[in-house]
Amino acid sequence: MNLKNQQNIIGLVITKNEAHNISELIENLNFTDRIIIVDSFSTDQTADIAMKYPNVEVHQKEFENYADQRNFALSFARENWVLFIDADERVTEELKEEIKCIVNENKREIAYFFKRRFHYNKKPIYFCGLQTDKNIRLFYNATGVHYKGFVHEKLQFTGTSQTLKNRLIHYSFEDFSSYKKKMYNYGILKAQEKFKQNKKAPFLGKYYHTAYTFLNKYFIRLGFLDGSKGLSLCKLMAYSVYVRYDEMERLQKNR
Repeated sequence: MNLKNQQNIIGLVITKNEAHNISELIENLNFTDRIIIVDSFSTDQTADIAMKYPNVEVHQKEFENYADQRNFALSFARENWVLFIDADERVTEELKEEIKCIVNENKREIAYFFKRRFHYNKKPIYFCGLQTDKNIRLFYNATGVHYKGFVHEKLQFTGTSQTLKNRLIHYSFEDFSSYKKKMYNYGILKAQEKFKQNKKAPFLGKYYHTAYTFLNKYFIRLGFLDGSKGLSLCKLMAYSVYVRYDEMERLQKNR
C-alpha cells in the first residue's frame, strides 16, 4: 500500500468515569491531529474536563458492549490513521516517534500491535501472563475496518499487521477493589457474549477453569515473581473466570 506523505492521525478513546485520567491522557495525545472521546454518560467530570480542550470532541452514547462503543467512535474518524487507546494507557516518547515514522513512510502495514507494560498502583508488572500481551492500537482508516466482540473486542481488517518495538504503558490496576470491579464486569460481559453464541457452561466448569486460570497465571506464567501484586492479580483473573461461568449458569436457568 503506497500513500502520500504528511498523513494525519486521530486519537480515539472510549470512557466511563475517567476524570482522574482524562487530562493526562489528552495531553499525552498531543501529537495527534484531533481527539474523539465517546463517553458512556460518566457520572463524574470526565466529559466536562475533556470539553475544555479545543482539539477534543466529546460524544456520549449509552454503553452496550465494547465493540459497539469503539465502532461508534470510529464513525467520526476521517483522518488517514487511527490511534485507539484506553484512558488508562500512555504513549511513551519513544513510542510516539515510532508512530510518527510509520504514519509518514511510503510503505506500511494496515494494522500495528502494541506490546503493553502493565502497572499495578504505578509500579510495573512483568509476569502473570501479561508479558506477552499485545493489542492493535494503530491502524490505517481503511473501508470495512471495524471491531467485533462484546469484551476483549478485536479489530477486523483485511491486510497485514506488524508489532511495534516500543511498549505502551498501561495503568490498568489502580488497586485491588477497582480491578476486582473491572474483572467482575468483564466476566459478566463474556458470559453474555457466550450465551448469545448458544454456548453452555460445562458441568463444574467454573471450578476447574477458575483453578486452572490461577495456577497457570501464578506458576506457569510466573506471576509469583511479581510478589504480592502478582498474587493479587492472578486471584482476580481467576475470579473473572468464576464470574463468567456463574453468570452463564444463571442465564441458562432463566432462558
